[in-house]
Amino acid sequence: MTDPLMDTDAAAPPPDPVTQELLTFQCGGQSYAVDIMSVREIRSWSEPTPMPHAPPYMRGMVNLRGSVLPVMDLAERLGQARTEDNPRNVIIVIQEDRRVHGLLVEAVSDIVHPTLEQLQEVPNLEAEGATQLAERLFVVEDTMIQVLSTERVLPVVAGSAGAGLA
Repeated sequence: MTDPLMDTDAAAPPPDPVTQELLTFQCGGQSYAVDIMSVREIRSWSEPTPMPHAPPYMRGMVNLRGSVLPVMDLAERLGQARTEDNPRNVIIVIQEDRRVHGLLVEAVSDIVHPTLEQLQEVPNLEAEGATQLAERLFVVEDTMIQVLSTERVLPVVAGSAGAGLA
C-alpha cells in the first residue's frame, strides 16, 4: 500500500516556471493587471479623507487597521475620467518596496497565469518625457489586458518612509 502523501501522481503539478501570476481588474472601462506578489489585500470601498495639495488622482487617506493608507484613483492616474463613488468599487492594497498604497478600481476580475510567450511588449506611444505605466500586454478571450508596473504607478511621496526606494 502506498502513502497518499508520497504519491507524486496525486500531487498537484508544480507551478510552471514560465508563467506569471497576475490579478486582473476593471478600471475606467478597461482591463488591467498587476503582479499578485505586490497585492497585500483587497478591501471594500470606503470614502477616503481628502489630502490638501495632493495630486488630483490621490483621493485621500483611509484607516487600514490603525495605519494610514493613501488611496489613488487609478483611472485618473492613467489619464481617464475620475472614478465615480460607488459602494461596489474596491481598493487593491499594493506594496512596492516600503511604499503601500490603495488603488481604487471598479472591480476585481480574476487571477490569471499568462505564459511569458503570451506577454507582449507595450508599443511606445507616450509623449516625450512621459512615463509608461504599463509594462506588458496580453489577450484573454478577445480582451486586451495591460500589466501595470506598480513601481511606476505608485508616486514617490516626499518625506515618506518609502521615498526614493523605487
